[in-house]
Amino acid sequence: MEILDVFIELILHMDVYLADLASAYGAWIYAVLFLIVFCETGLVVTPFLPGDSLLFAAGALAAVGAMSVQWLVVVLIVAAVAGDSVNYTVGRWFGLRLLHIRNRFLNQRHLERTTGFYETHGGKTIVLARFIPIVRTYAPFVAGIGRMNYKRFLLYNVAGGIVWVTLFVGVGYFFGNVPIVKENMALFVLGIIAVSVLPLIVRWAARISATRTHEERQTHQADRFFSGDAGARD
Repeated sequence: MEILDVFIELILHMDVYLADLASAYGAWIYAVLFLIVFCETGLVVTPFLPGDSLLFAAGALAAVGAMSVQWLVVVLIVAAVAGDSVNYTVGRWFGLRLLHIRNRFLNQRHLERTTGFYETHGGKTIVLARFIPIVRTYAPFVAGIGRMNYKRFLLYNVAGGIVWVTLFVGVGYFFGNVPIVKENMALFVLGIIAVSVLPLIVRWAARISATRTHEERQTHQADRFFSGDAGARD
């Protein structure tokens, strides 16, 4: 619980902690941000690392001159693209072996959700997943397991990385220091997280609804069968 409390505190006050890091480490803040984004997108064991909220907070920090927004965007795009490429490679060459290591390294539920998302949206998942926590981490791994053509994967990977980083850093840069946003940063971060996970919630609700409808249909057919059978015997 203590670790969870620290993690929540870190997420809700990302701007404060980033400012402290930038002040303490100077230009090394780019390396810190690169590492976080690379790990969040490139390692299936770290889907819990901040993504959207981190980019937003970094953009807001760049707006006050603590970082160069141009260098920030370039560094984070490279981190996002490199992370997905590494994740794809691991999935392609080691994915099937890792699947046999039951739940030690991979969260089976996350993997199943991402696989379902991938089956629905195809290659576009690589772009769409950038905006959905957890799916963002697992999508390139699933693409690698499915042996998606690498040139096609790379095209989606680069496009998704550019749009994702530019959008969230840009929003943070232009709006992160507006007084109402700055004074309620925790609420805005929670809002970003809520909007990000909304597609997963919608998909989960749709799946439950479809399962219930299927079960109701089966029950109805069974009732009709047995009532008809009973009528025939009478």
